[in-house]
Amino acid sequence: MKKIGLMGGTFDPPHLAHLIIAEEALETCGLDAVWFIPSYQPPHVQGKFAHSSAADRVEMVRRAIRCNDRFKLEQTEIERKGPSYTVDTLRALRRTYPECSFYFIIGADMINDLPTWHGVAELCKLTSFIGFSRPGYVARPPAFADVSYIEMPTLDISSSALRKRLSEGRTCKYFLTDTVLDYIKERQLYGINGSGTGN
Repeated sequence: MKKIGLMGGTFDPPHLAHLIIAEEALETCGLDAVWFIPSYQPPHVQGKFAHSSAADRVEMVRRAIRCNDRFKLEQTEIERKGPSYTVDTLRALRRTYPECSFYFIIGADMINDLPTWHGVAELCKLTSFIGFSRPGYVARPPAFADVSYIEMPTLDISSSALRKRLSEGRTCKYFLTDTVLDYIKERQLYGINGSGTGN
């Protein structure tokens, strides 16, 4: 069985912390690959959508990961549309890839929230979890979830903070890959004007 790590999120935009977390999980947990799954509509923000389009977020992920042949873009949630419930995604992936075992990569704060996830009992039968440390959180996993932990460098980077920096004309160099920065400027995402903002 191939061991596949799954990284879900809006990736609006995908930043270096996403890539570092994926690489650390890949190496520490002996994964064969990590698949990045952009969400169409996060269910915890009903009525709100991502700041950039699904097509833009897919392309940013594609550009962010293209230099690592063990990273893959998986568009299951984008193609399904609607609220992106993880249990639905795992059902689809297990049907499509029966030769793979899946490990969902999440932060300690999300591990603590697992009991509130839609269809969590079934979800825990479909996947194991890899939990990474986050500043200010102590992980308390539910007894019914199979969770392994990895230590991560302290990188307090968030997509929302980067969107704010970009909209203010501040640099995001070293927070985002150059390929993602170039795309943001080309598409004038997050309120930038394409004139060099975000270098």
